Amino acid sequence: MILSFNIEYRTNWGEEVRLAGLSTESVPMHTTDGIYWTAELEVEVPQEGLTINYNYQIEQNGSVIRKEWDNFPRCIFLSGVPRKKYRINDCWKNIPEQLYLYSSAFTEALLSHPERESIPQGHKKGLVIKAYAPRINKDYCLGICGNQKALGNWEPEKAVLMSDANFPEWQVELDASKLKYPLEYKFVLYNKLEKKVDCWENNPNRYLADPEIKTNETLVISDRYAYFDIPAWKGAGMAIPVFSLKSEKSFGVGDFGDLKRMIDWAVRTHQKVIQILPINDTTMTHAWTDSYPYNSISIYAFHPMYADMKQMGTLKDKEAASGFNKKQKELNSLTAIDYEAVNQTKWEFFRLIFRQEGEKVLASKGFKDFFEANKEWLQPYAVFSYLRDAYRTPNFREWPKYSVYNAEEIEKMCQPETADYPHIALYYFIQYHLHLQLLAATKYAREKGVVLKGDIPIGISRNSVEAWTEPHYFNLNGQAGAPPDDFSVNGQNWGFPTYNWDVMEKDGYRWWMKRFQKMAEYFDAYRIDHILGFFRIWEIPMNAVHGLLGQFAPSLPMSREEIESYGFTFRKEYLNPYIHESFLGQLFGPYTNTVKQDFLELADESGIYRMKPGFETQQEVKQFFAGKNDEDSIWIRDGLYSLISNVLFVPDKKEEGKYHPRIGVQRDFIFRALSEEDKNAFNKLYDQYYYHRHNEFWYQQAMKKLPQLTQSTRMLVCGEDLGMIPACVPSVMNDLRILSLEIQRMPKNPMYEFGHLEEYPYRSVCTISTHDMSTLRGWWEEDYQQTQRYYNTMLGHYGIAPTVATPELCEEIVRKHLNSNSILCILSFQDWLSIDGNLRNPNVQEERINVPSNPRNYWRYRMHITLEQLMKAQGLNDKIGELIKYTGRNPEK
Repeated sequence: MILSFNIEYRTNWGEEVRLAGLSTESVPMHTTDGIYWTAELEVEVPQEGLTINYNYQIEQNGSVIRKEWDNFPRCIFLSGVPRKKYRINDCWKNIPEQLYLYSSAFTEALLSHPERESIPQGHKKGLVIKAYAPRINKDYCLGICGNQKALGNWEPEKAVLMSDANFPEWQVELDASKLKYPLEYKFVLYNKLEKKVDCWENNPNRYLADPEIKTNETLVISDRYAYFDIPAWKGAGMAIPVFSLKSEKSFGVGDFGDLKRMIDWAVRTHQKVIQILPINDTTMTHAWTDSYPYNSISIYAFHPMYADMKQMGTLKDKEAASGFNKKQKELNSLTAIDYEAVNQTKWEFFRLIFRQEGEKVLASKGFKDFFEANKEWLQPYAVFSYLRDAYRTPNFREWPKYSVYNAEEIEKMCQPETADYPHIALYYFIQYHLHLQLLAATKYAREKGVVLKGDIPIGISRNSVEAWTEPHYFNLNGQAGAPPDDFSVNGQNWGFPTYNWDVMEKDGYRWWMKRFQKMAEYFDAYRIDHILGFFRIWEIPMNAVHGLLGQFAPSLPMSREEIESYGFTFRKEYLNPYIHESFLGQLFGPYTNTVKQDFLELADESGIYRMKPGFETQQEVKQFFAGKNDEDSIWIRDGLYSLISNVLFVPDKKEEGKYHPRIGVQRDFIFRALSEEDKNAFNKLYDQYYYHRHNEFWYQQAMKKLPQLTQSTRMLVCGEDLGMIPACVPSVMNDLRILSLEIQRMPKNPMYEFGHLEEYPYRSVCTISTHDMSTLRGWWEEDYQQTQRYYNTMLGHYGIAPTVATPELCEEIVRKHLNSNSILCILSFQDWLSIDGNLRNPNVQEERINVPSNPRNYWRYRMHITLEQLMKAQGLNDKIGELIKYTGRNPEK
């Protein structure tokens, strides 16, 4: 069989178009003018036919410099007719404007076609027309109507229906021997239930002159895009951590079994998305401090506490089983998660059920397949977890043995005949069950037309499997965080190591690609936590506690000469804390003399002090005050932190003699001490540095990483683009069709106090509050003057605002968000319940999940009613369903 490929592409000098995917090597194409490229191949096709996948790419000097969009590889079915020729006319594929519709969120769940048509029957002389039309649900199909009998003679009821065998690409094969040219046609949207055409595409007629198709030849015309004048797709959903779910069957914490029950509620209320927090294993010390879901010990392993124990098997020991039933009732009755008790009890169960069922499960084909597919991460994770408990620390650097990862040694430990093996295999057993349970929830969600949306944390723990096994990918001598923002005036210090992007780039970001691809097994959408980290990360010195002494990495630091070119005189003293007698009283009040005596020493006679040796860094101060939690100690400690960060410039981490203006320094004493002239000059360089200098540089950094990462799977990509957003971020997210996050109380337009819902971009997720914020009801009570302005300006009410957010007020705010321009409106579970006075939590404070300014926050929020009660809450469920329907977020087409 002969395949003739044809594509038009204007290349630059030295570039060539090549075919990829047909063999291990790309296939060269030929041109005479650098515009029209052709390639002819001979292939063997079995009698039953063959499906081939391929794509086009641009190469120069043997290197790939550009690829077309290939989330959906080109797909052609070749019939097994001997001596057949296929002539394939293609166009280069760029990222579609409506990329979201090609994501697995839409093709596998929201607009899925579970029952596909077969591939169209072939003809001796065939004309295959292919078109992309993803915005068509299972009750509709694409059709063609045109200017002759074979196409219905423009009579819509006689339109030729196309096959969705490769949805969202549609195809039809016409008998070319019955066609007359020129061919004119349009695509139509056909209603399969009512057996009629609902609408025509509204562009001019498509036209095809005589293509001169020979006998035993099929012409394939692809890369058509069909659009119809139907409403833009919009959906609603909820955000809730898995640990917060609560059913009558829960064991004091939400689990993957509860996820299925929450999917049922989503279906009942016409919600299309369930967004969760990270679900990876965070076990470091087995204490409540492990409850922080963004500090995982593995980017692959799931947290054992999410295992639905009932799905793992029934204990034959009746007494033990009875004890667990009693404990289940006790833990499930708690209003908040008792992290330590839950995990301790679940682990008792895991050991017993493993002793009972482990050998049989580990011998099963299902487990063996799982193990082979996941061995690369599963084995190191299991050994790490075993050694963490054996040596009583997650800090592998302190382990007496195996502190440096050696794959051969670890492999030996994992042999079934070793004494270590049963302890290690227990982790295999648990992860296998977690895998099966989450996969079952994913399948259930897809069948119900609901999308599970995961969360990819930006950081990894420095005491993690990845830091142990692949340290070359990380800068372990720095810590990641965020500059000051609405969440935290001192910035955030997450403590994670930063990424060594230079090393990652060398192997094509393999580490990230594997991570995204693993996630795609379970999720059809995901949130990139702190997407700004792919542009630059806020890197804080190891000796700092707060985020104020950080610097962006990568960045372009300033030399002394450049600083002085702004009219600002640079002095070395600006690198040291400015501590003066005049403001010590403001900071320390009644403790001023104690601070002077114990922590400071006079530098000269003019009232200038410096920190005493042993207290020169924030970490040294932190260590001194460790365990001192009384109010006096905290006041002094935080004041000393402020003194140490009271500098005007921070030295660059890599280049000596280069500096960064300290972020947010205008609020500090060192800035206030400058002359007016120096203040103005400093503000000029500060503005240039933080808001203009890096735009192009950071754009390039993001475009090196994000295109191939976001296109490595077909998950729907949403970016958490909050905080100090560089000007280049919106253009990168727009170019890559990444959905942004819009929150009304954190407007992106600096001219607004509150975001304007009708101005939100369509490609966005809008919400009222996130897990890092107070809920709608909590926010309403935080700042009465702000609430009053919101009540008058955003809600358009006259008079005095209520002091609490009433159900009626909450419903009004929810309705306005549902009416926003965003493709998705995902509200927290707490904010959905706020519209019902009987069902919402009586205690507003219990609804808060995280306080970012508190590094020791206990993540323990639970639903205050069960999922069973929720399913029976007819009034609330009907109200949510109606709100979603009447705001156009339950599309029927």
